[in-house]
Amino acid sequence: MNRVLCRVLVCAATCLLAGAPPIASAVQAPTEFEVNHIDSYLAAHVGEKGCVGLSVAIVKNGELVLAKGYGSRSLQDPTPVESDTVLAIGSVTKQFTCACVLLLAQEGRLSVRDKVSKYYPKLTRAKDITLLDLMNHASGYPDYYPLDFVDRRMQKTISPDQLIQRYAGGKLDFKPGTDWSYSNTGFIILGRVVEKVTRQSFAHFLERRILKPLGMKQTCMGTDLKGKNVAKGYSTFALSAVEPAVPEADGWIGAAGELYSTPGDLAKWDMALIGGKLLKPEFYKLMTTSRELSNGIVTGYGCGLAIKVQEHRTVLSHGGAVSGFNAFNAVIPSTQSAVVLLCNRDGGLGSLPETLTTLLLKAESNIPKVTGLPAVDAVKKVFAQFQVGSADRAQFGEEFNSYLSDEKLAGAAHRLRILGDPKTAEVIRTRERGGMEVTTTHLTFAEKTLEVLMYRRPDGRIEQFFIDEK
Repeated sequence: MNRVLCRVLVCAATCLLAGAPPIASAVQAPTEFEVNHIDSYLAAHVGEKGCVGLSVAIVKNGELVLAKGYGSRSLQDPTPVESDTVLAIGSVTKQFTCACVLLLAQEGRLSVRDKVSKYYPKLTRAKDITLLDLMNHASGYPDYYPLDFVDRRMQKTISPDQLIQRYAGGKLDFKPGTDWSYSNTGFIILGRVVEKVTRQSFAHFLERRILKPLGMKQTCMGTDLKGKNVAKGYSTFALSAVEPAVPEADGWIGAAGELYSTPGDLAKWDMALIGGKLLKPEFYKLMTTSRELSNGIVTGYGCGLAIKVQEHRTVLSHGGAVSGFNAFNAVIPSTQSAVVLLCNRDGGLGSLPETLTTLLLKAESNIPKVTGLPAVDAVKKVFAQFQVGSADRAQFGEEFNSYLSDEKLAGAAHRLRILGDPKTAEVIRTRERGGMEVTTTHLTFAEKTLEVLMYRRPDGRIEQFFIDEK
């Protein structure tokens, strides 16, 4: 229950309800954000990877551009996954749990600085651990669900308070506030705090204060699935055929990961959260700010959300997995965009979260299109000229021609000709500066690798060609 979030979103994190390693795909992944290509890619992914079923919603610039199901909700009853098919979202639940706590905090009914001792005085170091520590995974309470399968403990019913006492009543993993370690235990405590403060079930408070106001009609806790179009969860082991997954027994996931939903509902949630429809600015900021530990380390995790800067934009995200299901939810506040993926097979999402998030973040490039040879060929051509000390000066800009004296060119030839032809040539970075294409190319020789920095105008004129050792 911990691999996807750690790898894709919060490199330091271990998430109870995340998925499996990326699955290599023979299907050609899209390189540009083109909905029809993405649609075809997702359909092929399900067909090739044995996902059973997959449901997707993508929001781009505030507009829902794709909401579709693929595959089947059950192998026994091959009804197709549709946009209203309900799947478990695992640890994506955690952002809802945090929102419930923060709603109560902005109403003054509790404080995120409240000590755990106010609600559970007998727990270990309860006077030193705050509700915010629990939301940030900085409490030190051991995680009761660190593995990615349902072990024998979790096949037997447990009450939330029994779970809390068992896993938060003993030795801590670390001193509160000094380290970060993903802990579902803290979120079971948070769910019970909501119940103690409101004197109603967590499910009822969530429904009344968040789900119903936002029109999330297909979202509910696992205990309230009656009448829903629910997908069945599946597992696989060591390349085996999929088989029905063994679910966690009652009491084991609760406010840490028991929600079921649809991508469409989660997209509504994403837009409402970043649009200020739920939390006042100070509490939204608290939820979406990375926790800084007492030693100065920034964790990359806020309250139920991983926080990452990717392609110069903040991405709020979380992975999720309970037995038989895999989930991913990411939202980009600055562009009002989101991608939601739900699958009814352990680890079935593979590399889809990273692939689609990258596409959604991909901005139109400001790098000018250059006429003439591709950059790598232009580099090889000019480098070969430098090796013989006879460059075609018509290809250079006026200033570089002035800079590149005959003496400089002769010296370059003396030093470079002994290297011979490069074994490989690869452009490793392309960017824009001053309206020019700027490329960094690695030329590999038998004994060394050189780095070539080349500036080209849109008309192909080379304004700079510098060579250095890598």
